[in-house]
Amino acid sequence: MIMKVAILMSGGVDSTVAACLLKDEGFEVMGLTMVNWDISVGEKAKKAAEYIGIEHKIVDMKKIFAEKVVDYFCRSYEMGETPNPCVECNKYIKFGTLLDIALESGCDKVATGHYARIEYNPERQRYLLRKGEDKSKDQSYFLYGLKQKQLERILFPLGNLTKSKVREIAREYNLPVAESKESQEICFIEGDYREFLTDRVDLKPGDFVDLEGRVIGKHKGIPFYTVGQRKGLGLSMGKPVYVVKIDSEDNRIVVDEERHLFKKGLYAKEPNFIMFDKLEGNMEVEAKVRYRAALAPAVVSMEGERLKVEFKETQRAITRGQSVVLYRGEYVVGGGIIDEVMQLA
Repeated sequence: MIMKVAILMSGGVDSTVAACLLKDEGFEVMGLTMVNWDISVGEKAKKAAEYIGIEHKIVDMKKIFAEKVVDYFCRSYEMGETPNPCVECNKYIKFGTLLDIALESGCDKVATGHYARIEYNPERQRYLLRKGEDKSKDQSYFLYGLKQKQLERILFPLGNLTKSKVREIAREYNLPVAESKESQEICFIEGDYREFLTDRVDLKPGDFVDLEGRVIGKHKGIPFYTVGQRKGLGLSMGKPVYVVKIDSEDNRIVVDEERHLFKKGLYAKEPNFIMFDKLEGNMEVEAKVRYRAALAPAVVSMEGERLKVEFKETQRAITRGQSVVLYRGEYVVGGGIIDEVMQLA
């Protein structure tokens, strides 16, 4: 019996090549596109599906996307956090609602153009999440929130390929999207995120203060700032200063020298583990506190319902709202949403 796979298509080179590869492997392939913000995505994906000769469906996801991703994005900034919309979208939209729609449409699995790998480990009797072959494009960080019931239904056809190889394959298939530019990091925002937030959040001016609590200026509203920020503060201190802490309760932003950005650890809420159901005792891992951060050795444990991560060396600009993702070698152990930053002893 031929397996039917829904490929989540954006019309870009990655998802289109993934669809071609699945078709060549003998799967019955259906393109599935969510219209969540930009309605032109549906038409673009439809053309790509027609070109490679597969069935295609467009699903209107604007309402649920607004609730689960856009509203979350705005509220996080209001609370002085820096959100991670791709993590939420993967968890609730692509491999949540869209996965359900695919299964209801008679598909056995869903596939995407993510650069990551899923493997079944018979000893653990679990699906494991592994980094993509192309380390410069690896997207496993954004997928740490997936559950076993989701992982068992997912295929990543590009996981063993580099981006340059994907472009090469696209040319071999004579795909019109072979030379298309890279997609933007946040699909619903073009340009500066502050412009997007302006009419969607409560912007209440407040004080810039230093670590001693001295008022040194006025800020334009907490959502416009993030920990580690240096540019756009509008402060003349006679030395470089950075956002060190955001105090949403008192509507204050603490700024000081860069050395104060380095912290030894963090606590993370909503932990999810892929390698096992729950963490017992301490575990040595490598962890990254944002997508572009370098992996850093750390020891993790559970403290109540939260994940505790203590780094061997201090890390710069650990930020509430971002995800901390844990690795053992090539494999994702799990992760959580940074909830509290440990101060230096």
